[in-house]
Amino acid sequence: MPDLAVFAPATWFALGYGVILLLVAYGIDLMSHRAASSVEGHRTSGFVYHEEHDAWVCPKDQWLWPQSFDPGNRVMRYRGSPAVCNACPVRDTCTTSKSGREVQRMVDPWPASESARFHRALACTVVVLAVLWPAAAALMASSATETWVLVGGATLVAAASWPLWSHLRRSTVDPEGVLFRSSDDNVEERTAAAARDQARRSSYWSDTRTSPPARSRGPVDLPAPVRLPATYWSDSRASAGNAGNTGTTGTTGNTGTTANAEPTGKRSR
Repeated sequence: MPDLAVFAPATWFALGYGVILLLVAYGIDLMSHRAASSVEGHRTSGFVYHEEHDAWVCPKDQWLWPQSFDPGNRVMRYRGSPAVCNACPVRDTCTTSKSGREVQRMVDPWPASESARFHRALACTVVVLAVLWPAAAALMASSATETWVLVGGATLVAAASWPLWSHLRRSTVDPEGVLFRSSDDNVEERTAAAARDQARRSSYWSDTRTSPPARSRGPVDLPAPVRLPATYWSDSRASAGNAGNTGTTGTTGNTGTTANAEPTGKRSR
């Protein structure tokens, strides 16, 4: 086992700087992550996200639905109804926009936005310096033992910084379940949806029927009155009774009938 006391001070400085720079890189990443979480928590203060509906509920129990996706910052934007937000009693303390309150949600884990990637890139740059410092010192080491120690230290620093680089393989071009749509696509879709909703509200069964032509206000020819038949059951019965009365005179020569004569009228059954 080599005697560590005989190593040159430059070797210890190189190893120490490598470890310190590695800790600084993790500190930059941690502070930027906490700052982003604090800002996001401040923006959504009082709002509750419902994953099953992919929507937010504001403190006044109103829903904010997804409106667009920002591919640059990797965030989904949600917005409330302008009619509801403009009539809200706490609008002045919630938003100044007349288009409704907007809430953003990160669709990818840290880091996904441009600002997060900048801080992660800064941390990775510090890691590169942490690895290069002992590696460069190894080239100027006075003994082979010091060289191997410095190379081993640089390797350990690089291995310890792997979590900072892992986001490059985890970050995808577009997250699963998020559809990229431009603002023109969103406007066109909302216009088509409004047209379908308007057609559904104004289209009824009675509207599809053909209305009869309008009549003129000139003189109208009324149909001719219907003439009822002159003979009814009651009339035939009355005539039959009268015929029977005339036939009972007995010796009347004009009629030439007897009391037992049949009536001339038609008998009704």
